[in-house]
Amino acid sequence: MAELRVRPSEGWQGTLRVPGDKSISHRALILGALAHGTTRVRNWLPAGDCWSTRRCLLALGAAIAEEPDGAVVVTGGGPQALREPEGILDCGNAGTAMRLLLGVAAGLPHFTVLDGDASLRRRPMRRVTEPLARMGARVDGRQGGATAPLAVRGGGLRAIRWQPEVASAQVKSSILLAGLLADGETVVEEPAATRDHTERMLRGFGARLDVAGTRIALTGGQRLTGRQVDVPGDLSAAAFFLAAAAILPGSRVTVQAVGINPGRTGFLDVLAEMGAEVALTEQRDVTGEPVADVTVAAPAGGRLRGVRVAGELVPRLVDEVPILAVVAACAQGDTVIADAADLRTKESDRLHETAVHLARMGAAIEERRDGLQIRGGARLVGAEVDSAGDHRMAMALAIAGLAARGETVIGGAESVGISFPEFPRALAAFAGGDRSGAHAS
Repeated sequence: MAELRVRPSEGWQGTLRVPGDKSISHRALILGALAHGTTRVRNWLPAGDCWSTRRCLLALGAAIAEEPDGAVVVTGGGPQALREPEGILDCGNAGTAMRLLLGVAAGLPHFTVLDGDASLRRRPMRRVTEPLARMGARVDGRQGGATAPLAVRGGGLRAIRWQPEVASAQVKSSILLAGLLADGETVVEEPAATRDHTERMLRGFGARLDVAGTRIALTGGQRLTGRQVDVPGDLSAAAFFLAAAAILPGSRVTVQAVGINPGRTGFLDVLAEMGAEVALTEQRDVTGEPVADVTVAAPAGGRLRGVRVAGELVPRLVDEVPILAVVAACAQGDTVIADAADLRTKESDRLHETAVHLARMGAAIEERRDGLQIRGGARLVGAEVDSAGDHRMAMALAIAGLAARGETVIGGAESVGISFPEFPRALAAFAGGDRSGAHAS
C-alpha cells in the first residue's frame, strides 16, 4: 500500500487548478450515451471512478473515443442504440456510477448485472432499487436488492412520484434517468435541496423539466441531443487546498475555474462563518454550471471559530465533512456536525474514521450517532494514520499533517486516484515552496 508523508507547513501563497468535477464527468458521459449525436466533454476527470463509468458505458455499446487534447467524445444513437452487456458492469469504487447506471439499466429492455469492489458492495442501494422496482423494473441482489451485485431486468417502466427519505443527488438522478425512459411524468420531491447537476445537464441536452423548489418533474420519452460539455474544476477537490489556506497562518490560495453549484458550496459558507476570508471572482456560466475563481485566506490577526453544521446545510457539504473536521480541530471553540449519519455508508464510515484518526493526531473529537463534536484548539501532532481505502480521508489527513508537529504518514494513499490522482504532486508543490502555478489538472 502506498504511503504519503507530510510535514508541517505554513504561509501558502499561490494559485492552482484542480481536476474536472467528478459528479459532472459521470453525468456527461451517461447523458452523452443516451443522446442522439455527438457529445464532446472537455476537462473530463480521468480518475478511477469516472473510468469505471466509461468502461460500463462501453460495455453497454456506447461509442466513446478520446481526442489528442484529452477531450472525450461520445457518439450516441439514443437509448435504443445501447445493447445488453455480455458481462457484468464493474463499477469499481464508484457509487455514482452504480446508482445512476441502475436508473439507465431499469429503463432499457435488457438484462444487466452491476457489481463493484468490496467497498461498493457494502453501500446501501435499496434507496435506488426500491423506487426503480415501483416503476416496473425487476431488481434482485444481495439482501433482497439492498446491496450489490445487483441484477436488473428493465424496460416497460411507468412513471412514479417519489419522496426519498434521504436527501441524495444520486438517488434523485437515478430516478430521473429512469423517468426519462418511462411512460408518463416522473416526480421526485427531495427532503432537502441537493446538487442539481443532473437537472442542469438534462436541460442542456434538450430535455424539459419542471423544477419548483425541491420538486422536480420530468416527462418520459424526450429526445436528448448531443452537445459540448465543459467540465469545471471540482470544488470537492479544491476544498483540501482551500482548507489548508484557512488553517495555515499567513496563507492565501486561489483555485481557478471551480464549479460553484449552489448545492455544493456549503463548505465555503462554513469557512466564511468560521472567520476565514472567502472571495469568489471571475464568476461566469460554463455550459450551464456556475464557475468562479475561489480564494481563501487565513483570518488576519485571529483564529477560526467553531460553528454548528446541521440540517439542510449538510447535503451541500456532504463530501467535505472529513476536511471540515480538520479545520474545526484547528479552530477555537466547539464545532458540532449533526444530521450526517449517511456518511457512515460512503467509501468508509467517514464519521468513525475521521474521529479515530484525528484523535490519533491529538484532536479532541467525539463520534456521535449522526455526526461529530470537535473541541478546537489542541495542537495536532504527526502520527501514523490510514485512509481506510477512502480518497477523501487520505487527503483530509494529509492537510491535517500540514498543521501538525512532526511527520504524518498516511497509509493507503493510493486511494486518492479515485478522484484526484495528482493530489500528492500538487501538495508537494505548495508544501515545497513552488506555490505559483502549482497545477493538478
